[in-house]
Amino acid sequence: MAETYQKIKVLDGKQLYYSFLSGAQRIFDNQKQLNRINVFPVNDADTGTNLASTMRSIMDARIPTDNLKETAVAMADAALTGARGNSGIIFAQFLYGFSNELKTGQTMDIRAFAESMRSAVNYAYEAIANPVEGTILTVIKDWAEYIYTLKDIIDDFIKLLIEAFERAQQSLAETTKKLEVLARAHVVDAGAKGFVVWLEGILDFFTKGEAGNSVIPATAIEEEGADIVTHDEITFRYCTEALIKGTNMDKPKIVQTIKVCGDSLVVAGSPNKMRIHIHTDYPAELFTHLRKFGNITYQKVDDMVMQNEILFNRKSDIAIVTDSSCDLPKEILDYHQIHMVPLSIHFGETFYLDRLSIQPEQFYVQLAKSEVAPSSAQPSIRDFQNKYEYLSTHYSSVIAVNLNSVLSGTYNSSDKGAREVSGRTGKRIDVIDSRTLTGGLGLILLRLAEAIENGAKHEEVLPKIQEWISKTQIRVTVTTLKYIIRSGRVSPFKSFVARMLDLKPVIIIDQEGHTGLSSKSFTEKASMKKVIRNIEQISKKNKIWGYVITHASNPETAGWFAERMEELTGKKPVFIGPASPALGVNTGPGVACVSFMLE
Repeated sequence: MAETYQKIKVLDGKQLYYSFLSGAQRIFDNQKQLNRINVFPVNDADTGTNLASTMRSIMDARIPTDNLKETAVAMADAALTGARGNSGIIFAQFLYGFSNELKTGQTMDIRAFAESMRSAVNYAYEAIANPVEGTILTVIKDWAEYIYTLKDIIDDFIKLLIEAFERAQQSLAETTKKLEVLARAHVVDAGAKGFVVWLEGILDFFTKGEAGNSVIPATAIEEEGADIVTHDEITFRYCTEALIKGTNMDKPKIVQTIKVCGDSLVVAGSPNKMRIHIHTDYPAELFTHLRKFGNITYQKVDDMVMQNEILFNRKSDIAIVTDSSCDLPKEILDYHQIHMVPLSIHFGETFYLDRLSIQPEQFYVQLAKSEVAPSSAQPSIRDFQNKYEYLSTHYSSVIAVNLNSVLSGTYNSSDKGAREVSGRTGKRIDVIDSRTLTGGLGLILLRLAEAIENGAKHEEVLPKIQEWISKTQIRVTVTTLKYIIRSGRVSPFKSFVARMLDLKPVIIIDQEGHTGLSSKSFTEKASMKKVIRNIEQISKKNKIWGYVITHASNPETAGWFAERMEELTGKKPVFIGPASPALGVNTGPGVACVSFMLE
C-alpha cells in the first residue's frame, strides 16, 4: 500500500470500534459474493448473510468508548448475542476470547494485541466440537500467529496489520487445497474469506480513514463453477441456534448432551451466556435438552434443504414470504418455495418458535398441563430483516403477505424490516396485509405462488393479491369462549352475553380484518350446520375457487366440515391441518375453521 499515514503505537477503544465497523461495512458490501461461494460445511448459501447479521448486532449496540477493555467486552457481548451461522458464532467466540484475555486499561500496545489475539484463537477452536482446517479457523489462526511473530520487530500497528493481512490472504487462498469440497467447487472457504474481507476494511480505516473500494485480488478468489451440492448430501436438515443464559453453566456437559442431536456443533461464550449452533433434524428435541441448563433467550431454525433448493432449483426470481399463521403444511411450503418467518409462543419465560420448535400437537398437550397462560409474539423486525437480507442475495424481488394487522403486529414488523433492507440493497420488497389468517392466508399465498409459477410479473400480481384478499372469507366454530374472551378478540359486551348463555357462536373476520361473533347456537353441531348453510348461500351467487379446513385439536369437526364442503363444492379441500399454536393461544382447543376463496 502506497498511502502515507501516521504511525500508531497504541490503540484505544474508539479506534478499535470504528476500525471494526469499517471491516463490517466490507462484509455488507461482499455479502452476496460470500453467499455464492458458501459450500462448507453445507451448501446453504447464507454465510454472507450470517456474518452481516453478526456485524450488525455490534453496530446496533452503539458501543464507542475510549476505554479499550470496556469496548472489547461490549463488542464481544453484542456479537455473541447477535451471532448467526457457523462462521458468525466462531467469529463471536474469537472476539470473546480476545476481550477476555485483554488486561484492564484505556489502551493497548502491539505486544498486548498480539498476545490477546493469539490466545483468542484457542477460544475459537475450543468452541467447535470437531474443528476442521481450511476454514475461517485456519485463517484466523495463521493471521494471529503471524502477528505474534512480528510483535517484537514492528512498533506500528498499521505496518503490523498490512503485513499480517498479506499472510491472511495467503492462508485464504490455501483453504481451497485443504478441503476437498472447496477444491471440487473451485472456491475458497466463505467464512475465511469473510474474515479477510473484514481485515481489509480495518486496513482501510487506518490507512485511508474510511472504508475503501479495493477488493481482494482475483488470485485469492475463485467463485464461478461451484458444483451443485444436492440435499441428498445434507446430513441434517435444520441449521439450529440458541442463546442460553444461566449461572455457571457446564459447557462440557452441554456439549456431551447435545452432540448426539446432529453435527457442525459450535458452543461459544461464557459460563453465564452461551451461543449454540448445530445442524439437526429435530430442533424441538435440541431445545428441550438446552432448557435443562439455562433460559433460552433466542432461537433460530433455518431449513437448509429449502436454502439449497432456492440456490439451485429456484422456481422464480420473485420470493414469496409469509409467517407461521398461514397454516400451510410443510410439503406445500416446500413445493412452492414459500419462505416462512415464525411467530413465537410463550409459556412464562419459556418460549418456542411456532411450528419449528413446537408443533400444534405439542402445544395443546402443554396448554392442558401448564399453570401459566400462554401468549404469542410477532417476529421481530430483525427476524424479517435477516430473512429479506438473505433472499435479496438470491431473488430479484420479494412479495410478503402477512397475518392480519388488526390481530397482530407481524405485518408492521415485516414492513419495517422490508423497508430497511430494500433501502440498503435497492431490491423491491412489497409487504401486504392479508387482513386474514390461518387457511385464508394460506389460500391467498397459494394463488400468488401459482400465478408467479405461471409467469406473472411482480407488478402484475400486486393488484391480484388485493382481489384475492377481498374474495377470501373465514368461518370459525368454537367449543369454549374462555380463551377468546381472555384475549380480547371480541367485544366485551358480546362475549359477556355469549358466556352467560353458554352459546357456541360462529366467529367471522370482516373485510377490514376485524373479528366478531355471528350466529349463536346452544351446541357446537348447530353452529357447524349454520356455517355450512351460510357458505351454501354465498356459493349460490359466487363459485368457490378452493377451501381449507384447519382446527385446534378437533379433527372430528374438521372431518365433518370437509365432507359437507366437498358435497357443496364438488371439490376436495386444498388441505386439512392443525391450526397454528399462535392461533390456539387466543382460541384454545376445539376451534375449527373453514376458509374459502371465491372465484
